[in-house]
This record gives sequence, structure tokens and C-alpha cells, in this order.
Amino acid sequence: MIRALFFVLLALCVSVARAACPPVPAQPTAEQSATWAAQARDRGPLWRITRGGHSSYLFGSLHLGKPDWAYPGPTLRRAWEATEVLAVELDPADVGPALSALPAAEPLSPALARGIEAQARAACLPPGALATLPAMLQLTTLTLLEARRDGFDAAFGQDLMLVARAKAEGRPVQSLESVEQQLDALEPTAAELPEVVGGALRQLQRGELRAPLRKLADAWARADLKTLADYPRWCRCADTPAERDWMRRVNDDRNIGLSERIDALHGAGQRLLVAVGALHMTGPQALPRLLAQRGFTVERMPPAE
Repeated sequence: MIRALFFVLLALCVSVARAACPPVPAQPTAEQSATWAAQARDRGPLWRITRGGHSSYLFGSLHLGKPDWAYPGPTLRRAWEATEVLAVELDPADVGPALSALPAAEPLSPALARGIEAQARAACLPPGALATLPAMLQLTTLTLLEARRDGFDAAFGQDLMLVARAKAEGRPVQSLESVEQQLDALEPTAAELPEVVGGALRQLQRGELRAPLRKLADAWARADLKTLADYPRWCRCADTPAERDWMRRVNDDRNIGLSERIDALHGAGQRLLVAVGALHMTGPQALPRLLAQRGFTVERMPPAE
């Protein structure tokens, strides 16, 4: 009797664990895709940048989305038609080979490693699935899985949607950064790591990530730059000096290199559609501001009525 009860409880625990897994997004049917593409509205901020007698476009993207968001609205479609090259932070085709060539990540402290492994189990990942990745990639993976609980997924992010469309049409895709450059920026310094990784881990453990992610997605969809600019105040991820230093390096400091690369590509005569994360359009070194300083005429594009 006790043995039978044990197996009943074990089966119940397994079923509960499966129910608690982040849901895998369903792929849209052909009919859904056609409907969503026809009804797509403008989401995210867009600028026209002009210099040297021709224009490019700068789009503030979101790296995750919902299935019906993965289609460009009317204004973004017009920007696509007016350009010939897509520029993104990273071409996804470069990421896999670069990650496989990375040296083994520095081990985390036992407490942080146990915490991440516990969150990985809660997300139904196999044991040790994240252990070889740099710390912030481990946390990013867990964050993206957590976002699935609210219907968001990286597969429906604007960057991936645009890259897939470009490759289907044979349009050139330019990376604005290398994988190594982005990883160097993302990884906290040894002094920052306990607070940055520990703070993000505590948010995951307490279930405090979903509300800021929903607010971020809503602000992006409405192209609400004021709310996006206030992100450090409400994300619960920039409460300490170490977290603020890390965020400044990840966002503001990278904008200098991004603006230089955009400048060079546009200056070579290419008409670009540039898609970069929307938070790079905010702050004292916002990309539109840096490009204006480089001599571009920068015009915000209103959404279609």
C-alpha cells in the first residue's frame, strides 16, 4: 500500500512539473500567418536617417515577441521597400559557430551555480544544460524561457523575423557587431558578477521577471520612448552601482560602436534598414542622437493611422 502510494505521488509530482514547464509556442498555421501579415500594425519606434543624398532607416526592435507580432506593419514595410540591405546587431548564423568555439566559462560560485541549476530544472531543462555557457547567457536563456509563460518567445522577435525575410529574398544581412564583441560587453566584470548575476537570479527565484518583461513589451509595441527610457527605474535590474555600471556598458557604451558601423555602411552608399534593440534608442548616448552628431538628418516616422 505504501509502495503504491509512493508511485501515485511520484506520478503526481511528474505531472505537476510538466504542467509547470514554460509552454512551447505553437507554430502558426498558414492561414494564421496570412491573416496576421495582412492585419499587421506598426509596432516599435522607427526613424529615417539621411545623409549624403540617400536615406536609411533605424528600427528599434524587440528581441522577443508574440506570434502575431512577427510581421511588419505598413510603415516598416515601406522602409523595407526603400532599402536594400538589412543590418542587425548579430546575424544569427554567426552565433552557433562562435559559441561552440568559446573556451569553457569561468565557474560561478557554488551558491550561484546551484541557484541557476535549480532555475534550469524549474524550466524543465536537462541537468547541466547551461553550465558551459557564460553566466549572462545562462540567465538570458532562463529569462527567455520565463517569458514564454506570458506568450512571448525569441522565435517571434523582430530581428529574427527581418533576418528570415531578408534571407528568403536574397537580401544582404550585415552584422553591426561580432559575437565576441557582444559577449565581452554582456559578461560582468569579476567585481560586478556577484551583484549582477545574483540580482537577476533572485528576480527569477521570486517570480519578479514577468511583470517588467510585460511592461517592456507593451512600451515597445506602443513605441513609448519615455517609458523605455525609464527602464532602469522600473526593471528592478539596476538597483545597485554594479548593476548600473553593467547596464551602462551593455547599452550606452555599445552605441558608440554601433553608430560607427552604421555610419560606415551608410557612407559606403548602402541604403540600410537597421534593426537594433529598442533600449539602444534611449539614454544619453541614444543611437538617434549619436547619428545626428555624425551629420545625419534624423526624422521620427509616425505609425500608420
